[in-house]
Amino acid sequence: MLRIAVPNKGSLAEESIEVLKEAGYRQRSDSRDLVLIDNDNSVEFYYLRPRDIAIYVGSGELEAGITGRDLLIDSGASADELLSLSYGGSTFRFAAPADRDWNIADIAGKRVATAYPGLVSAHLSHLGVKADVVRLDGAVESSVRLGVADLIADVVSTGNTLRQAGLKIFGDPILTSEAVVIARKAVAIPPELEILIRRLQGVVTARKYVLLDYDIPKAHVDVACAITPGLESPTISPLQKSDWVAVRAMVPRKDTNRVMDELWAIGARGILVTDIHACRL
Repeated sequence: MLRIAVPNKGSLAEESIEVLKEAGYRQRSDSRDLVLIDNDNSVEFYYLRPRDIAIYVGSGELEAGITGRDLLIDSGASADELLSLSYGGSTFRFAAPADRDWNIADIAGKRVATAYPGLVSAHLSHLGVKADVVRLDGAVESSVRLGVADLIADVVSTGNTLRQAGLKIFGDPILTSEAVVIARKAVAIPPELEILIRRLQGVVTARKYVLLDYDIPKAHVDVACAITPGLESPTISPLQKSDWVAVRAMVPRKDTNRVMDELWAIGARGILVTDIHACRL
């Protein structure tokens, strides 16, 4: 039976459970449950601290898991990313006192406070910069004011918290993270895990696209198909009116309203948008 780790709390937990449900897997209804067995799909789900999941997977105790890309890299575990899930996004940046201009070279010899020492150490090594990395579990932005560090490396969203602490962002992002499916390095993927990956990929794709149906005069069908090329090619069907056709195509969800406006402008009518709940492409 396939053993999969799922975050038991934090920003990744709720969405991880939801995406697994959409993929057809049973999930716990009580947050106190630590293990759930889905006999129909031959999967055991283990609900663990997100920071520990890469360790369990990398050691071979579990075949796969869902965690953050940041946590995977920070752990140094022997595990690889198999699939990005497009939720739980975050960006890691350097920030330092705002009373001077900073660049990456200025980090050399300084103390860098972070809750992700493995990730930051690896990044600094990649940059060829030597610095002291100070591990903190929380309130990293206060470390400079309290004299524990000279600068920080942390998750940044709006940057308001950093500004309130007298810090400013500098340099390129250290990492853009999101929820990912991971498995142990250099180990053959079992069939059950291949199925789970395909199902989750189907859910991720379905969330990004909608199905668009519309009617268009034949004279404008080439222009319409250029607006809605679909993934492979749009489906075109004849209508009772011989000079009209029906078109169906997948369209990126974020572009839906713009595409509808463009189709209407060239004469398309009966434009309908349908959610996609799952797919295989």
